[in-house]
Amino acid sequence: MDLITIDAEKCKRDGICVAECPVRLLVLKPDAPTPVLVPGADEICIHCGHCVAVCPHGALSHRDMQPESCPPVRPELTIRPEQAEYFLRSRRSIRTYKKAPVPKDVLSKVIDIARFAPSGHNSQPVKWIMIHDSAELHRLTGMVIDWMRYMCKEHPTMAQPLHMDAVIAGWEAGLDPVCRKAPHLIIAYGDKTNPMAQTASIIALAYAELAAFSMGLGACWAGYFNAAATFWPPLQQALKLPENHVSFGAMMVGYPQYAYHRLPSRKEADIIWR
Repeated sequence: MDLITIDAEKCKRDGICVAECPVRLLVLKPDAPTPVLVPGADEICIHCGHCVAVCPHGALSHRDMQPESCPPVRPELTIRPEQAEYFLRSRRSIRTYKKAPVPKDVLSKVIDIARFAPSGHNSQPVKWIMIHDSAELHRLTGMVIDWMRYMCKEHPTMAQPLHMDAVIAGWEAGLDPVCRKAPHLIIAYGDKTNPMAQTASIIALAYAELAAFSMGLGACWAGYFNAAATFWPPLQQALKLPENHVSFGAMMVGYPQYAYHRLPSRKEADIIWR
């Protein structure tokens, strides 16, 4: 099959696919009944599917996706601006969780939504680890505490601003200031040699957090955990990431213990207009 096939009977030559292709694979020529591919299109295409998605006539098919395989946009599901504002403002970082585990199919759905997050050049470099077993998460969190003990001893000037001594004391008292006794942890990782992997992972985790919220779950970025996963070899070994791959972000997730009843304020946006 050709990279792109266009049904001449459906095509209206409106140029929408030409205008919307991110890498300008298509051009309109006066003597051609439909847009045509530029030379070398196979090597240039980023397989984003914009051409298939934007054609209002369903005239264009891509080798990787056809119109019938792409769900149609449903206007009735589009949220209004006030709904979007309410949803985003009502999201909270959850630090107190119920002990009940989240079913794997629910967490899988969270990741399934997050995989649609944008990535540079549509590279989709994000990979995932789901720590579902709470005992395993507790074991890994203990390694974060080991890293903090090392930091307090060997690099106290770095440990002090992050209050690592207080975190250690809380852990030793039976608390969990690292992962807040969340039942699960999501880790987004990727190839450290890929310049787009870190940003894509952070964006994808943000999608995952919002998806979790929409499904009645609570989430919170696990900064201490990800820092240890970045710098502490024992934790890196325990995570068993592929060679040259690193953690770019970690997020605790579970059912919230408490419900929030108000939308707290935030400082005004600091904007420079040009």
